[in-house]
Amino acid sequence: MNPIIDHLQITVKNLTKAELFYDQLMPILGFDLGAKSKGKVEAHELDVIEYGHPNFIFAVSSPRHIFRDEAVHRRKPGAIHHIAFRASSEKEVDEAYRKIKTFTNNIVAPPQFYPQHGTHYYALFFKDEDGIKLEIVYENRLG
Repeated sequence: MNPIIDHLQITVKNLTKAELFYDQLMPILGFDLGAKSKGKVEAHELDVIEYGHPNFIFAVSSPRHIFRDEAVHRRKPGAIHHIAFRASSEKEVDEAYRKIKTFTNNIVAPPQFYPQHGTHYYALFFKDEDGIKLEIVYENRLG
């Protein structure tokens, strides 16, 4: 088997707020909003928004009612620590940063090198409306 992720689905506290954020972010990451879809599974109290791309589907889901007020924390067991999207160049990371900071102030760290992750590891870190940490990274593995 080839280790390729088909889709990733995260749960957010407020799906309406999350949709506003992700509608701005996903085109920067190469997703076409024309491929966005919404679904509902009443039996599971689930509303979901899927952002489709030929390589990958990214989905954002509503929480179950009983979990709605729980705090998001990336260090809880079972939580996603962060999600990293690969850029094709440092310039692409920088361009994403310019666009992202137009709709959020939740920048953890602007684009820079992170030698602790590798000599040529260049990344931007930011968070969504729920505090889920996201990254856009370029690593020149050829040096």
